[in-house]
Amino acid sequence: MSGPLIRVSHLSKAFPASDGVPVAAVNDVSFEVARSEVFGLLGPNGAGKTTTLRMMLGLMQPSAGDSTIDGVSVAAHPDQIKRRVGFVSTSVGVYQWLSPREMLSFVGDLYDVPPDTVEQRIRKLTELLDMKSYIHRRCGVLSTGQKQRVNLARALMHDPPVMLLDEPTRGLDIVGSQVVFDFIQHLRGEGKAVIICTHRLDEAERFADRFGLLHNGALLHCGTLAELQQETGAATLTDMFLQLLNEPASEGTAS
Repeated sequence: MSGPLIRVSHLSKAFPASDGVPVAAVNDVSFEVARSEVFGLLGPNGAGKTTTLRMMLGLMQPSAGDSTIDGVSVAAHPDQIKRRVGFVSTSVGVYQWLSPREMLSFVGDLYDVPPDTVEQRIRKLTELLDMKSYIHRRCGVLSTGQKQRVNLARALMHDPPVMLLDEPTRGLDIVGSQVVFDFIQHLRGEGKAVIICTHRLDEAERFADRFGLLHNGALLHCGTLAELQQETGAATLTDMFLQLLNEPASEGTAS
């Protein structure tokens, strides 16, 4: 299809507070992500990044607004979203008693991928993520970096057009982080639309095409690095966020 694969339109989420005044975790957030584009949704802990992703996945109902994934409204058809999205998060683990190969085969079956295609994708992902040496070992004995590779493969087994990665390098060493960077480049080359939520600004500059700077639930700046530099007057993403963190928070907004 033509046009953006991801369109987020005026997405908001407020939670009730003990004093009766709603607290806005996400406030009127809008952005788009095109095919073969990597979008970095950046912000400190508590900025609203994960809440935004959960609403985009249909796991949390927004207070206002909607998202479309590959032309499908999340609000109208949440049951159709999981087949269009691959999701990687530290909150989504591996099956400890299965081997990576068994787990990938199981996921392929869940998405009704034909058996021959399942085998082809397992071979391709095993090579892509260099998992051959432990593809038959139980996931429970794998290292953090190895488990993350299995999670990356899992998210791609049904070949979704959109990938959402929430803090994909958390807990990884430099080698594991590089595997994630290479994987992101592969996704871009395959025409996926990719959103990566992270507070690692130095890493984001390496792989994202455009950035959204989220602070206190609001998307304050959105664009390429050059556009953000011109808009904020700061040289790096780190400098931009230091500016944001020194600005007063909006009343009634979660930190």
